[in-house]
Amino acid sequence: MGPFDAWPTGGGGFEYFYGFIGGETNQYYPAIYEGTTPVEPEKSPEEGYHFTSDMAIKATKWIRQQKSLMPDKPFFVYWAPGATHAPHQVPKEWADKYKGQFDQGWDKLREETFARQKALGVVPQECELTGRHEEIPAWDTVSAEMKPVLARQMEVYAGFLEHTDHHIGQLVDALRDLQILDDTLIYVIIGDNGASAEGSLQGTFNEMVTITGFGHLETPEFLKANLDKFGGVEAYNHYAVGWAHAMDTPYQWTKQVASHWGGTRNGTIVHWPRGIQAKGEIRSQFHHVIDVAPTILEAAGLPEPVFVNGVQQRPIEGVSMLYSFDDAHAAERHQTQYFEMLGNRGIYHKGWTAVTKHRTPWEAGVAPVPAFDEDVWELYDTNTDWSQSKDLAKAHPQKLHELQRLWLIEAVKYNVLPLDDRFAERANPDLAGRPQLVKGTRQLLFGGMGRLSESSIVNFKNKSHAITAEVVVPESGAQGVIVAQGGITGGWSFYAKEGKPKYCYNFYGLHRYTIEGTATIPPGTHQVRVEFKYDGGGLAKGGTVTLYIDGNTVGEGRVDQTEPLIFSADETCDIAFEAGSPVTYDYPTHNGKFSGEVNWVAIDVDKDAEDLDHLISAEERLKVAMALQ
Repeated sequence: MGPFDAWPTGGGGFEYFYGFIGGETNQYYPAIYEGTTPVEPEKSPEEGYHFTSDMAIKATKWIRQQKSLMPDKPFFVYWAPGATHAPHQVPKEWADKYKGQFDQGWDKLREETFARQKALGVVPQECELTGRHEEIPAWDTVSAEMKPVLARQMEVYAGFLEHTDHHIGQLVDALRDLQILDDTLIYVIIGDNGASAEGSLQGTFNEMVTITGFGHLETPEFLKANLDKFGGVEAYNHYAVGWAHAMDTPYQWTKQVASHWGGTRNGTIVHWPRGIQAKGEIRSQFHHVIDVAPTILEAAGLPEPVFVNGVQQRPIEGVSMLYSFDDAHAAERHQTQYFEMLGNRGIYHKGWTAVTKHRTPWEAGVAPVPAFDEDVWELYDTNTDWSQSKDLAKAHPQKLHELQRLWLIEAVKYNVLPLDDRFAERANPDLAGRPQLVKGTRQLLFGGMGRLSESSIVNFKNKSHAITAEVVVPESGAQGVIVAQGGITGGWSFYAKEGKPKYCYNFYGLHRYTIEGTATIPPGTHQVRVEFKYDGGGLAKGGTVTLYIDGNTVGEGRVDQTEPLIFSADETCDIAFEAGSPVTYDYPTHNGKFSGEVNWVAIDVDKDAEDLDHLISAEERLKVAMALQ
């Protein structure tokens, strides 16, 4: 509904946007926006759809159109695929190219990678390989049963990475075909704050299971039984911590650990034949992602904007990298940089780093964390210790104190304080204590609404609730989705099949609890309702489900367990259809499109869900609508 001033188009500076706005997206069922309008993929996964390919095609067409109609106008493209962020999803033939190539395990892979890094010169010859932390198991201690599962996780990831490189290559080929490749400044930033350790020590078939603290439900037997599905349309997989550690060679730790280089440093390629005289060289000056924008402005000969749409701008905080492009030995200009994520903190200043790891990435869900005063700080001189392998905190306590004080100064300056070290709690507004878009215990939705994010829907997780809909059923009968939320990673759907109302609760894809009505919904206008009586006693409990047609009970069943925090990163709530991946494979129509009309859907929570006649009158609906004004 807007305002759209924080979207890529409508206020974010881009003339055209095609992509997703969640933290991640399903590669086979992405939540795509064109501008600020939600759109659905033109093909299904069965027809060969994959989001990375779609993005490459759209970007190529856009560039060609720009150069065709305005050949003298420079263009800027920010191509940020979901790959190779989780979920790791790629067609099977790409993953199969790497069969057997990771059977040696993550410890050996780390040694092999380190040797290649030295041979290529991307790390100094005197660089030391840091040790594996005790929290990460040695490959030799992994059971024979699990090794094929873990190796397959990495085969899928490698195929996913090559698949992404292939489509980057398509973009480069398009620039070459237009004869503008040599004139185009290309940045390839490889990584996401280091490799991700959010997949647990054993990896996961559904990342949402692990992130919300239910990883124990994915047993070795379950993972092995689903081995052939990794990377496919039914999976939402992520590799194990050991692989993340190997991908961050030669550093300690991983993504989320914003203190150490393993959680912050990314390889970057800069290509600009007509703008950079040096070819095939390595640069080691310290820089940060906030330096990309100043570099592009300087390269394009554009001044830093002082006013935008009449609004005075704060100074850009980054430093241009342009000075280093043709001078490998130029003194670095980005001399100080703080880091913080979930309480993990670090500071870089003129080659020295002071760091502290506060929490561990794979300890997900509502996990206990130490007090900030108990954190142990480490000190490294990366002028001589490139991989942060030698802790100098005891040898140079005064230097450590100076850098800790500098971190606090930077944290105050850039609004890092107060620190918030919660993880899963942030996903639930009730637990996080933050404002919600939709307040209260009642909400009214209408037919035609869709792509509503979880934060757009009243929160009824871990609570009793009722969902009531007025539907118009054709003579041919009721078929398809009335209202659904979530997808293959978890969610629920209230739908009709063969005329009968049905309710499916998808618990992380591990169990689908389905309750079916015993009577059909007659042709004409009728109310259908599902009541969920929550067991209580804490988070993630089960409940009793009752189905109604026009206030009459037509079905009852149990849901043994529910998802307590989030269903997904970007799956949505939809009326009369289901966008994205399906909650259930029981739909009789494509995308679950309802055969008739859904006039409205009412969601009532806790005491507001109690209704003696199990019907919502026009007067009651009016009260809800007026209360929300």
